Formats: sequence, structure tokens, C-alpha cells
Amino acid sequence: MIRVGVDVGGTFTDIVLERTRASGDSDQQVVVTKVPSTPHDQSEGVVAGILQVCEQAGVTPGEIDMLFHGTTVATNMVIERKGAEVGMLTTRGFRDIMHMARHKRPHNFSLQFDVPWQTKPLVKRRNRLPITERLMPPTGEIEVPLDEDEVRAAAELCKKRGLDAVIVAFLFSFLNDAHEKRAVEIVKEVMPDAFVCASSEIVNVIREYERFSSTAMNAYIGPQTALYLNALEGRLKQNGIDAPVRIMQSNGGISTIEQSAQRPIGLLLSGPAGGVIGGRWTGGHCDSGNVITIDIGGTSADISVIQNGELRIKNPRDTEVAGLPVLAPMIDIDAIGAGGGSIAYIDEGGAFRVGPRSAGAVPGPACYGRGGFEPTVTDAQVVLGRLDPKRFLGGDLTIDKALAEKAIREHIAEPLGMSVTEAALGILKIINNNMALAINANSVAKGIDPRGFTLMGFGGAGPLHAVALSEMIQAQDVISPLQPGITAAMGLLVTDLKYEHTRSVLQTLDNADDAALAQINAIADELVAEADNQLQADGIPAEARQFEKIMECRYLGQGFELRATMPEGPLTQANKQAVIDSFFDIHKETYGHAFRDQITEGVTLRVVASAHVDQLRLPDLEQGGRENPEDALLYTSDTVFDDGEARATPRYERSKLLAQDRITGPAIVTQHNSTSIIPPGYAATVLSHGDMRIART
Repeated sequence: MIRVGVDVGGTFTDIVLERTRASGDSDQQVVVTKVPSTPHDQSEGVVAGILQVCEQAGVTPGEIDMLFHGTTVATNMVIERKGAEVGMLTTRGFRDIMHMARHKRPHNFSLQFDVPWQTKPLVKRRNRLPITERLMPPTGEIEVPLDEDEVRAAAELCKKRGLDAVIVAFLFSFLNDAHEKRAVEIVKEVMPDAFVCASSEIVNVIREYERFSSTAMNAYIGPQTALYLNALEGRLKQNGIDAPVRIMQSNGGISTIEQSAQRPIGLLLSGPAGGVIGGRWTGGHCDSGNVITIDIGGTSADISVIQNGELRIKNPRDTEVAGLPVLAPMIDIDAIGAGGGSIAYIDEGGAFRVGPRSAGAVPGPACYGRGGFEPTVTDAQVVLGRLDPKRFLGGDLTIDKALAEKAIREHIAEPLGMSVTEAALGILKIINNNMALAINANSVAKGIDPRGFTLMGFGGAGPLHAVALSEMIQAQDVISPLQPGITAAMGLLVTDLKYEHTRSVLQTLDNADDAALAQINAIADELVAEADNQLQADGIPAEARQFEKIMECRYLGQGFELRATMPEGPLTQANKQAVIDSFFDIHKETYGHAFRDQITEGVTLRVVASAHVDQLRLPDLEQGGRENPEDALLYTSDTVFDDGEARATPRYERSKLLAQDRITGPAIVTQHNSTSIIPPGYAATVLSHGDMRIART
């Protein structure tokens, strides 16, 4: 069995290949590599990386049995506003819901605040076309029949305008989707090549603005995402790779290419999700259930918290991308513009700043010698001797220290009247403070005390910053994974196939009678049937399919919901209190209080369907137990640490370290895809699979 995971970042594309032979674990092979990303067409870098890792592993591309892929295609489209031209058919009188939203100002006291749903709308107002129809709550009965002639005329207008995608979003369609389904049929008759979807297909839940906007988001990224996935599949086949492809989703599961093309809204956190999954997996075999992960690449830093080995899923009120609501399940990840390519500059007011603008893969940091002239975080690391020109990416990418020094001197040091070393240290101090503030926002601000957590730094730049960040947030220790720069790609090989189906229920639980519970159970059965059909279409055996039911609850009259667990069987008078108690417990954990005498309302029923996928296994290292092992020592070179003092610092080759080896700082551990720093006063212990735990001595 040969499986390959590919994670595309803003600067590099990471690839891991796992080969497991039937004879047992001893014949297992894990090979990793990195190649530059190709922003103009990500599939080029993906295929180039796969071919390279196959060559390194000594296998032919046609031998690959399964390919797993995390992509930023969908996210980048939204951030850069380069999606499709979308048309919208909506209930007459409600075309401006997409403009008014919730009448909330993003920044209450800012005179220059931007309202993204107005300044950069997913659907232009002229393309939001009203249709005569009306459904009425609470049952969804038809008050005004659908005017099919208006639907056909609107579709003809969308076709005449050359729109790429059309959404159908009617009021109260979560109660009755008949009008939306019929409208979609008509639009597809008129525009057979367009990307068409209905809100009841994408997010069949209450709240019209969020439902409309999420459906628009799905259509906005739909055509190009489908084009990319189809192009990727074609390019793979051209290179002899016929393996099934699975795509990472925002909720931490994987999906097929077909499902991802139909519902690309689930891919908006595809890239970062793989890193969090990989972080949880690494924490598991390091006996660390409480982990704060920070995935630092060339463009961004993605932060998440894993508590007691469990991923945190964002509340629906927090699931947004580029300021726009997205009612799709997402791992709780915060991203900031901080990475190796983040550019340092002096702003118009004379302040010293770093990021969020990035040099990216092209032209890259100044030290790459590819035309970049502005100083970046990577340039600062090179100037301070923390990245060695001859060891960067195992020597695959040559970097020039003189170019890094020139960029920092001209743009930072001379204008501020400081030395190049002081300017480089300043760049790192600023970027580390930015990341520490973001970590605290994702932990302390949400009731998590970092002092009881391990900080895990990965991504190409993660282990370069991890110890400094752990000091700032007072984490108990640091883990540098076995392959830090490939952790997100490895996460793709340790996640399960997963889908989520939702339906609004709107029922108070405390006084729910048998008829109300029967209605909830009927909805649950329908959702399970839908999910079961999906897994069956993916070829998953019946015995391997798993279903979890979740009730999103709130206090009666409250604005937003929290996820409460539901019993495995039907909801009954005997077990409904367990759902209420689960809501109280999660409310207490989230907000610090719970009103156990108040009425609880179930708002949304969610069924999570999953199927287990074989997981990546790492072999145990040979036992070493050595202190600063000479066998792994490469050479010694001067390095400047945070105190500004240059010290002769030994370099160790990570691949030559054995289990229980101990390295005392100052030291630097190098490998092809990352560099780990062990500052003075710290020591690193190699764990059984090769991960390193770094702690104060």
C-alpha cells in the first residue's frame, strides 16, 4: 500500500509518501520532500512534488494507491476576490438581505471601517433577481406559489450576462425546499453548463443572511475550484497516477473530488486543517493531549488549541472567511499574516512593522536571490546565523546572506540608526509578539490557560520561533515534530472520511412532547439516510460507516448555539435531559456559567458521517540515550540568540539522532524541511518516533 499526502502552502508544497508492505511494520517506508508552490496553477507544483517523492522512494507514480490533498485554492479566491460572477434568484422583496446583513458594524468606533459584504459583494446587486414566491413559518406551507415564468426569465438574463454560477435562495426554504428544487431544475435547463446550487442543498438551516451568504460563497468559488480539481485529476493521469484522490475539508475530514467540486465551501480551511490534525496525531504519540499548535509557513501562521486530545470546532457565529459568514463546520483555527516571507518595513508614521504582506514564493525573501529586495523574517534568521546558507532545504535552495544583510541594512537598519544585527532581532521580536498575541486570543481569551499546554511549532518556520513563543505565552514546554515542515501533509494521512448534514429543528427540549421528539427523530433518520447514501457512493462498506448526532442548542431567546451531544439511539423523554445537560456543560466551559433553570431550545440537528481510513504509522527509533551525540554533530557556527550575543553553536543532523538522545542549548538541529532552535538554558530530548521535546534545563 502506497499513500501520498500533499499540502499546498503559499511558498512551498509539502509531500509525504508512506509505503507499507504486507510483511509487517518493519518494512514500512516514509519519505518526505518539499518543492516550491506554483501560485499560477497549484496542480503543477502538486504533480512535480509527487513525481519527486516517488523518485526518492524508488517507486513509480502508477504504484500510488491513494492520494490525499490539502489545498488553499478556495481560500485564496475569497481573500483575493477572484471568484466567479454569480447570479442569485431570491424571494421578491428580499434581494437586499445580502447587502444589509445583520446591520452590524465590524468596528464600532472606526470612521474608515470596511464592510466586505457591501464593498466587495459575492453577488452584485444587479445580479440579485427577485422571484415571486412565498413560504410561511413555522411549517413551510406555500403562501404564494412559485412563478416559474419569472424563474425562467431570470435564468435567461443570467445566461445573457454570461454569469458563471447561479444560486437559488428563498426565504424559509429550510422548512420546505420544494420551490428551490424546482427553480434549480429550471435554471439548469436554461444554463446547463453553469454552476447551480440551492441554499437548502448547501446549508439547510435557519438565519437567512448567513444561509444566503454561505450559498453565494459556495457558488463564488465553485467553478474555479471544480476547474482546478478536474485539472489536477487530468494532470495526475497524464503522469500515470490513477489513484483515488481525497481532499481535506475544513472540519478535519476528507472528501472525494466529486463532493468537493459540488460543495467547495467545505474546503475553505482545507490547508490549515491538515496541520491541526497532524498536530493532534503528533501530540498523541508524544503523550501530550493538551497542545497549542502553530503552523508557520512562508505566508501565514495558523493557530489552534487541542484540549484532551480533542479538536475544537468553531461556533457557527465565528465561522467566517475574509469577513463573510460561512455556515460550514470548521476546526477552530486562527490565521494571521506572519511567516518566513513576512516583509519588514517602516510605515508612513515611522513605525517599525512586520507583515502581513509577504514575499511569498515569488520573488521570495531577498536571500533567495530571485529578485526580492525587501527584508523578510527569513532574511533576519539568515543574518543572525540561525539558517545556514549551505543547509537550507538540505542544500536544494541556495541562499545568499549578503543579500539578506543588504535588504535589512537599506530598509530598516540605516533609516532607524541601528546595526543590522539589532534590526534583524527587532524583526523577530515584532513577528513573535504578533504571533503571541494571536495565540492568546485563541487560548486565554477562550478560557484556556497555556501554562498547562505544550506549544507545538511546525511548518517550515515553526521550530525557529517555537521556544521564543513558549516563553511569551508561558507554555510548559515545546514539541518539534519529526518532520515539522511536512506535518500538515502528514496530517492528511491520519484523518478520516467525513461529511456533515444539517437541518433546522427549532424545538424547545424541556417541554417537548412525544410528537415533537418523533419529529426530531424523523429528521435525524433522514439525515442519517442522506449521509449513508453519500458513504455508499464513495464505496465505503456498511460495517465501516459511523454516524454521530449533534444538537446545536441555545437558551430560549439566545442569539447563537453551542454543540451538544445526542444519544446514539432515538431521542426519548428518558434521555432528552442528557442533551440539555450536555448543552449546560459546554455553555459553562465556553462562557464560565450555565443557567440550569432556563429553557433549552434545539435549533439545528447535525449528523456527522465518517469512515475510518488507515493511518500513517511511524517506526520506533533505535535507543540512544546519548548526551550531545558526536555522531550527529555536523559543525559549529556563530549564532545570535535573543539576548543579542553571538555564540559558537553546534549543528546536529536530525536524521542521525536516536531515541532518548539529549541535546543541550545553544544548539541547532537541521533537516531538509525545517530547522529547530534550542536556545541557551534549554535542552531537547528525542522521543520514541523522533519528535523532540524542548524544555528549560
